[in-house]
Amino acid sequence: MPLALLALAIGAFGIGTTEFVIMGLLPQVAGDYGVSIPTAGYLVTGYALGVMFGAPLMTVLGTKVSRKRMLMALMGLFIVGNLLSALAPAFAVMLIGRIVASLAHGAFFGIGSVVAAELVAPDKKAGAISMMFTGLTVANVVGVPLGTLVGQSVGWRVTFAIVAALGVVGLAGIARLVPDMPKPEGVRLRHELAAFKNVQVLLAMAMTVLGFGGVFAAITYIAPMMTHVTGFADGSVTWLLVLFGLGMVGGNLIGGKFADRALMPMLYVSLGALAVVLALFTLTAHDKLLSAVTIALIGALGFATVPPLQKRVLDQAHGAPTLASAVNIGAFNLGNALSAWLGGLVIAAGFGYTAPNWVGAALAAGALLLAFLSAALERRAGVPSTVVTGAASAEQRTAVHH
Repeated sequence: MPLALLALAIGAFGIGTTEFVIMGLLPQVAGDYGVSIPTAGYLVTGYALGVMFGAPLMTVLGTKVSRKRMLMALMGLFIVGNLLSALAPAFAVMLIGRIVASLAHGAFFGIGSVVAAELVAPDKKAGAISMMFTGLTVANVVGVPLGTLVGQSVGWRVTFAIVAALGVVGLAGIARLVPDMPKPEGVRLRHELAAFKNVQVLLAMAMTVLGFGGVFAAITYIAPMMTHVTGFADGSVTWLLVLFGLGMVGGNLIGGKFADRALMPMLYVSLGALAVVLALFTLTAHDKLLSAVTIALIGALGFATVPPLQKRVLDQAHGAPTLASAVNIGAFNLGNALSAWLGGLVIAAGFGYTAPNWVGAALAAGALLLAFLSAALERRAGVPSTVVTGAASAEQRTAVHH
């Protein structure tokens, strides 16, 4: 495998770390700026909305320049955003920094996966893509817990400064190791937009918003929930996030394995189980052992939905999957934003730090209902659930990892 993949993996590691590390640092950030925990939750919402709008925008803009230059520009945005967050004198400035950093997220994974595949022989493309995405999964097992530990020990600003430094390493690696590649052919935007006329594409994206939103309703406020309700010390949040990250890795592997075999049954099981586990979290959050097990299960069940949901969008938009795929990455983050906002509302209303779990359970249950509706409409139309053209199959293998 070429060393260029290491540069891409480092970039993915940094992006994954900055997205999730804020959850473990919300109390510290809120305390320093003198804002409430629900208000601090806007740092999650703002990042998620930035990914939602930035993914399709940057993907389209990325067709105007070479892929290497676009990857370097995206890492530049990432560095600037994290430095701004680290140095922000006021909460509003930090929020702007989070949004700037988020603009790099979706397009980096979309363009980076294409570059990774082109760096190797045809029979090694999947391995190359997996190596790049290893940076994202490792971020949730190593980067996020360590970032949380650093933030709680010496200050959250140091965490974001370190993440910005990771971006510099990734940028230097891309500049030095990634070869120049020709500018991609222009995207036929009208053709790509036509995919959004398909009801099944819209239903799949709605499932993405609600299903993954269920995960973030609970995880966004995991630090105050575990310290104020369960009785864990601040430092224990680090190890709880390790459990969540391990669950993510396992769930993503399981979801990827079964997405091609039994896509809709996989969604039924994972979404249904996720709704039940999130509802039970309101009870298990009062016990240290049970809460730790529940957090790992939320990570596993939540991320078991990611490959089938992404593949579902690509199946249904097989004629023009590029923009639909990018928008669906944004849909995951729209779910993050929606759930973080709703979770903040119920906390602010005085229902307690476990109340976001009920919000998450309701969102996951809503996604399950949409899955049943989608399958029913498909049966009525007499269309197979996994109609994929040969051209789309290669792109699915690229996108299904995220």
